[in-house]
Amino acid sequence: MKAPEFWFRKGTTSASLLTPAAALYDLAGRISRAARTSQTVDAKIICVGNLVAGGAGKTPVALALAEILRTDDIAFLTRGYGGRETGPLRVDPSHHTARDVGDEALLLAHAAPTWVSRDRPKGARAAETGGAKIVIMDDGFQNPSLAKNIALLVVDGATGFGNGRVMPAGPLRETVRNGLLRADAIVLVGDDKTNATAQIHNGTPILKARLVPGPEAQTLSGQRVLAFAGIGRPQKFFDTLTEIGCEIVGQHAFADHRPYRPEQIMALCEEAAALQAIPVTTDKDLVRLPADAREMVQTVSVTLEWDDPAAVTTFLKNRLA
Repeated sequence: MKAPEFWFRKGTTSASLLTPAAALYDLAGRISRAARTSQTVDAKIICVGNLVAGGAGKTPVALALAEILRTDDIAFLTRGYGGRETGPLRVDPSHHTARDVGDEALLLAHAAPTWVSRDRPKGARAAETGGAKIVIMDDGFQNPSLAKNIALLVVDGATGFGNGRVMPAGPLRETVRNGLLRADAIVLVGDDKTNATAQIHNGTPILKARLVPGPEAQTLSGQRVLAFAGIGRPQKFFDTLTEIGCEIVGQHAFADHRPYRPEQIMALCEEAAALQAIPVTTDKDLVRLPADAREMVQTVSVTLEWDDPAAVTTFLKNRLA
């Protein structure tokens, strides 16, 4: 599913017509969260979530947290969205595919032991049995089944909270006010172009960061590229290619987590050849490509860099203590 454009524009008729449905969605979410009891585990749980549907940068933030903590007893926990395994299951990148465990789980598993589990408490306990003392949970902010030691809300500086409405009238999974009540800190990724931080009135710490292209970006600078991406916000990837100096001669945006068919990739590569361009996509998309098609496509990876790494380290250690 692609996010409707009106989700990120205020004052549209479509959003107003969907307001009653949004009120019901919000009420159902609040009732569900209130009715469920949070289970605790011995491991420390760091939840990396967001308030909007789609990509805000949760997975890069989770990876950056593991890097800044620098300990061997960390594991990742994810629902495995897009995969068929329900878990608890430890991800093996040499054996599992995106159809098994989802694309995000494969990316995380290259950095630290990663568990897929739709039942979060069971997944956390499995990670504990595997030796984890700190579990970084990618998504799950709205899931109350597992008690959290630190709850982080990731906010994309480019889109903020969209039109400020709850689904289906807007991109929000719950109201900003209710979400902030449970957040220990905000991770603002990129410049705050929508002035989203102005809505944070309760003193919640704001940890600033930005996504930085990987070293392969240098080889693509000045090159003609055909870009395609099936992520939460494909335009973010296209903008990155423009920023590193690529000449985008064609681009295709697909739904987040969408699996690619062999004939679809072949068509994209043929289009790129006709345009005398290089087919380029994201790391997250690459793991969803057929294995024999991956060498035909180049990727541009991104990593998250903190504006003030020392402040992030201090915040995490104080909360985990």
